[in-house]
Amino acid sequence: MMKRTVLTFGAISGVVSSLMMLATAPFIDRIGFDHGAVIGYTAIVASFLLVFFGIRSYREQAGGSLTFGRGFTVGILITVISCVCYVATWELIYFKLRPNFWEEYTTYAIEHQRAAGATPEALEKTRKQMADFKVTYDNPIINAGMTFLEPFPIGLGITIISAGVLRRKRGREDSSV
Repeated sequence: MMKRTVLTFGAISGVVSSLMMLATAPFIDRIGFDHGAVIGYTAIVASFLLVFFGIRSYREQAGGSLTFGRGFTVGILITVISCVCYVATWELIYFKLRPNFWEEYTTYAIEHQRAAGATPEALEKTRKQMADFKVTYDNPIINAGMTFLEPFPIGLGITIISAGVLRRKRGREDSSV
């Protein structure tokens, strides 16, 4: 019962975040990196709403009772599956669909600083930091780990809140949730 719930809601959550990322990636030039980040994190939060519904579904399948620990377990497993889908999609985008992403982002970062009045020394420092970071980020394992850390804290927070809100002791009559 738990396995099916986790796989179903994790996959749906992962598909939502992946589709949103794939839908916005071709338009990042028009959207801009600032708006792209807002859209991206909004999509992550929306996809993690499935954590709440997955925990609630599991609780109902379990006869209406749920401990915080069991709810947390269901939620964190859904979160991990969703994050893995997110990472796989980003790896595809970064290494195959937008291989010039880092150069585009570096140009954006430098132009953003230039518009804010940065000195030539500060711009050169940023250019060097971005070049050094690209070398690290081009390693697929490091890239995957860093990418996993983007959505995971949001999923963890939603998991904790959902497990707390949805916990219910056996025999307790509560129709509010």
